[in-house]
Amino acid sequence: MMYAYLKGELEDITEDGIVVEVNGIGYNVRIPKEVVSQLPPLHYKVQIYTYTSVREDAMQLYGFLTARDLDLFKKLITVNGIGPKVAQGILSVLDADTLSFAIMAGDAKMISKAPGVGAKSAERIILDLKDKISLDVNSLSADSKADETNKNKTDIVKNEAVEALIALGYTQFEAAKAVSKVERSDDDTVEAVLKAAFKFLY
Repeated sequence: MMYAYLKGELEDITEDGIVVEVNGIGYNVRIPKEVVSQLPPLHYKVQIYTYTSVREDAMQLYGFLTARDLDLFKKLITVNGIGPKVAQGILSVLDADTLSFAIMAGDAKMISKAPGVGAKSAERIILDLKDKISLDVNSLSADSKADETNKNKTDIVKNEAVEALIALGYTQFEAAKAVSKVERSDDDTVEAVLKAAFKFLY
């Protein structure tokens, strides 16, 4: 049985996931470790977007706080050699924006920081997904708008610079790669990042 999401009470937080009670039934859901700090207190309402992994010997629910994270997870598991556990491990180390940016920029070193992901696997992820990933900074869903407030200024400036370059006619890959080469600080403006990024586009 496939579940799009679960909406119920957060009953428990375990070492590798959470228990969500829906209509008297407790669902054991694996979630990225970084998500734990974003969860409400126990016995509060929670909505978790889920993916059901079915194998011969087990059925496991993988959960995410936003539909966007789930979508990225589904893209990751289409890559040869990347299963649900590894995909969720990647999203435990890199948030959706950072991972999307790393894929578009061809930053295999960043992706290989995730557990179980070597250099070859990181390069395969980039090759398979670079044309399927977008930052979508101007079309944040209601679910991801709450996350936007937690982004630091550097990430926001970086994303806006990429979008500006795309508007000028560069591809997402070209724009992301150029911006990733710019040395930035928290005081940088979009204009400053763009000016520096142009040096890597010619």
